[in-house]
Amino acid sequence: MHEKHYANPGPLGLMGFGMTTILLNLHNAGFCPLTAVVLSMGLCFGGMAQVLAGLMEFKKGNTFGMTAFTAYGAFWLSLVGILLLPRLGLAEAADGATFASYLALWGLFTLFMFIGTLRANRALQAVFGTLSLLFVLLAAGNLTGNAALLKLAGIEGIVCGLIAIYLAMAEVLNEQFGRTLLPIGARA
Repeated sequence: MHEKHYANPGPLGLMGFGMTTILLNLHNAGFCPLTAVVLSMGLCFGGMAQVLAGLMEFKKGNTFGMTAFTAYGAFWLSLVGILLLPRLGLAEAADGATFASYLALWGLFTLFMFIGTLRANRALQAVFGTLSLLFVLLAAGNLTGNAALLKLAGIEGIVCGLIAIYLAMAEVLNEQFGRTLLPIGARA
């Protein structure tokens, strides 16, 4: 009897998260405007690709991966909705306090997910640790309207996205070559 071997959907979800996070935080850091590039990436790669990766993690029986990728895919889809619905005249724009509440709730969720990484590799811990900090900075920056804090959040978000991309490529290349080319840190 042959055991089924499923591909690892983690790199797809991590790349969708990492690349989209970098693009949005280039805007948050003040390096570029919020354009269709960011919104399209949020819909397609940050949103839909992560949801698909989450469904594939479900098939593998990975509750953490399913929860993370599906939830953060929904985050990107909802963020695009928050940004686009007012422009389309379909909803009122969120004020700073309401948007900060949205970000704080995602920060709380991310903190609990970070706790779940304490038995995982160091790279995954770094992704969720920096993401937790990112949500705190973004929530505080939006609540106070502090542009410097939002710029700092943008820079920190770029770092978070780069770590996610590193982990995604480590998983692909390490599996492809059958040995560690890019270390991810031993499991705790």
